[in-house]
Amino acid sequence: MTNSFAVKLGQGGFGVVYKGKLEDGGLVAVKVLNESKGKDGQEFINEVATISKTSHVNVVTLLGFCFEGARRALIYEFMPNGSLEKFIFDENAAESSHRLNWETHYQISLGIARGLEYLHNGCNTRILHFDIKPHNILLDADFVPKISDFGLAKICTRKESVISMLDPRGTVGYIAPEVFSRNFGEVSHKSDVYSYGMMILEMVGGRKNINLRVDNTSEIYFPHWVYKRLELDEELGLKRIRNEEDRVTVRKMIIMSLWCIQTDPSNRPTMSKVIEMLEGSLDSVQVPPKPFLYSPSRSRA
Repeated sequence: MTNSFAVKLGQGGFGVVYKGKLEDGGLVAVKVLNESKGKDGQEFINEVATISKTSHVNVVTLLGFCFEGARRALIYEFMPNGSLEKFIFDENAAESSHRLNWETHYQISLGIARGLEYLHNGCNTRILHFDIKPHNILLDADFVPKISDFGLAKICTRKESVISMLDPRGTVGYIAPEVFSRNFGEVSHKSDVYSYGMMILEMVGGRKNINLRVDNTSEIYFPHWVYKRLELDEELGLKRIRNEEDRVTVRKMIIMSLWCIQTDPSNRPTMSKVIEMLEGSLDSVQVPPKPFLYSPSRSRA
């Protein structure tokens, strides 16, 4: 299927993804898991069990899998545009095709929100993803986003609003505070909302939320920097804003994201509310309280 693993599409902590072709000529992505990753295969089984329960335009489709001893692979639909990550963080592509316009950014944000809303409320069981980040959002030929990588997902009943977890799971920079410490609140579907908000802020800023390479200390932590701009009603100074429509779209995305990253989970919106904010008018969206978040200071040499 992969022609002896000839074309490598990407790599992560889980293993390597290769391009493959089915007998009918259809293209697929084959994710081959590391043998050392979850020796009992629990993460693999978890991903198969979770994603096989889903069917949504904004959730990647699992076409099949291989489970032979230590050899484990997942076969997904092929996404020609790869992951969202390269369209956000590729600094060498300032004016290239890797730079998406704001309407595309907005549609991607809305698509991911719809996919998450489906996982939280549209399935027979509630699915919490726990690893929402640009690397795990794949884009098809038309830049329709698909949520992928369900290795850390947790399935619970629709009625369960709070879940118990023995260990933090996710990627630093996107993990909700309550996943680290219960002092911040209970772990729930609102933990995915936090990760989503952090990711959308990175889309808007075109950079990691924490950037220790910038010269101005106040710009190190993007959520604080952008909140201050909103507070003072200053121009956001972001690139590629060409007209009033772009300006309104970007402000809406920022205000919505700042609601999503509120420290107290109960202050965060549900994904249904997120969709409502994105689709509504800018006037109907209020600026939230400033998120109480750690802003790293530059170490002084």
